[in-house]
Amino acid sequence: MKSLNNIKTAVLSIAILFSGYHGFSQGATKGDLSVALSYFSVNNQVPYITAKVKTKIDGRFQPVAGISLKLFLDKDSTGTFIGKVTTNENGEASTTIPVSVKKEWTTSTKHIFLATFNGNKKYYAAKGDLTISQAKILIDAGSDKKITASVLELKNGTWVPVNAVDVKIGVKRLGSDLPVGDKPTVTTDSTGTAAADFKRDSIPGDAKGNITLVARVEDNDTYGNLVIEKTVPWGAKFIPLSNFNERSLYGTRYKTPIWLLVAAYSILIAVWGILITLVVSVFKIKKLGETQA
Repeated sequence: MKSLNNIKTAVLSIAILFSGYHGFSQGATKGDLSVALSYFSVNNQVPYITAKVKTKIDGRFQPVAGISLKLFLDKDSTGTFIGKVTTNENGEASTTIPVSVKKEWTTSTKHIFLATFNGNKKYYAAKGDLTISQAKILIDAGSDKKITASVLELKNGTWVPVNAVDVKIGVKRLGSDLPVGDKPTVTTDSTGTAAADFKRDSIPGDAKGNITLVARVEDNDTYGNLVIEKTVPWGAKFIPLSNFNERSLYGTRYKTPIWLLVAAYSILIAVWGILITLVVSVFKIKKLGETQA
């Protein structure tokens, strides 16, 4: 009877252990994802969509790589399929809007971009969407170095000006755009235009003095990201000077500075001179010892 009770107790303990393990594994295997979409149109050409995927770890959002997303225009169907993308190490992926959805794109001036993730062993299924109205941005540079940017929205087949849109007007540089004036951002008026005076007269350009002006609408809730560029000869001519064939620290091995050669050879001669002196002294001491013996 006692052994029977021991067997029942052991079986019950094992059942409790496995049930607890199963519940713990279910609660710890999957996480939630956040999918955010952004719309970009550069120089009013083929627009593209960027998706950013992240998850919350220890109270902080972290990018997630290797997530496959399906992108659609307006509705989840075969005819509106934009493409399939996979996030990189920064949790980002992007693709252009293909010709296959051109018909859907031209039937309306307002669209909803959809992103779907079907889920995997690590994360639950997730979705993201973005509503965008079709718009374009123009830039003009006058002879008086006054720059105007215009924002237009497509309505009923006609481009109409848009009021109260923040536009950044700057000069394109390697790191980021440099504002052309005192204010980095200007706002469009009732005619859809925003103006700024060019105050960067000494800024370096290329060999002909050309620089690139940039007008941007960034992260607008209605129009997304719009970018337009224009090249103007308003910069200082940059003539690169090369001292490649001159003696310098960063020159070739045959263009080493004279003072560096003198210093190097002086150290070499001094070291070898000391070594030779020591060897000669050792032989002299040895010879002197043999003579005295």
